[in-house]
Amino acid sequence: MNVEKVALYIQDWLRAYQQKSHTKGFVVGVSGGIDSAVTSSLCAETGLPTLCVEMPIHQPESHVSRAREHIAQLQDRFPNVTSRCVDLTATFEGFKNLFEADIHNPMAEHTLANTRSRLRMVTLYHLAGLHGFLVAGTGNKVEDFGVGFYTKYGDGGVDISPIADLMKSEVYQIAKHLGVPESILKAKPSDGLFADDRSDEDQIGASYDELEWAMQADEAGRSEESFTSRERIVFQIYKRFNRANQHKMNPIPVCEIPSNIKNA
Repeated sequence: MNVEKVALYIQDWLRAYQQKSHTKGFVVGVSGGIDSAVTSSLCAETGLPTLCVEMPIHQPESHVSRAREHIAQLQDRFPNVTSRCVDLTATFEGFKNLFEADIHNPMAEHTLANTRSRLRMVTLYHLAGLHGFLVAGTGNKVEDFGVGFYTKYGDGGVDISPIADLMKSEVYQIAKHLGVPESILKAKPSDGLFADDRSDEDQIGASYDELEWAMQADEAGRSEESFTSRERIVFQIYKRFNRANQHKMNPIPVCEIPSNIKNA
């Protein structure tokens, strides 16, 4: 991959979409992870107003420090970058208390993790509305179209997806080219939706390198008979997530009523 050309292409695409949409700039949720760092850097490189937003909810300190380090270096380099911290911890706790009777439901932890993501989406759109900005998504190709590892109407609720055609390994290449801090390059990928700092690999059961391999193997129609035992496990993990999360990747189903019934 020609990293410089790809980065410039995405920046041009961002500028073109901003002009076509008659908006003023971009808002990006910055988590301290590689994807949001690359997305916010690409937006900053356009020269257009770019608002980087921290939205902590019981965040591990390492996530907070990486996000602030990244935002600080962007602001040092780009006069068009501004920042805002909106601490959503009290908002999240207030919402959670409304459903105290459901706390022992086995799905409560997962559902509340998605609630965190949706509160952040609401925050980003509030700020986007105030400033006339576009909400820039931070999902990569493996997450968005491989395993569907994101929250529907949470981090999946965006206006544009600048890096959704990049594999995770390609995101890292772009990150190095754009000067993303080393602390972020070395950090384990995490969705930041749990207080115990669990990584994406902890949740999925496979690394992004493995999932990327599985996605490419699936697209190539490779037979499982040629896989090693670990490859077979990873491929099955990939397929399980891919099947379960099709509802995120496909358009919302519309009940199209036949004219002979509608007009009877």
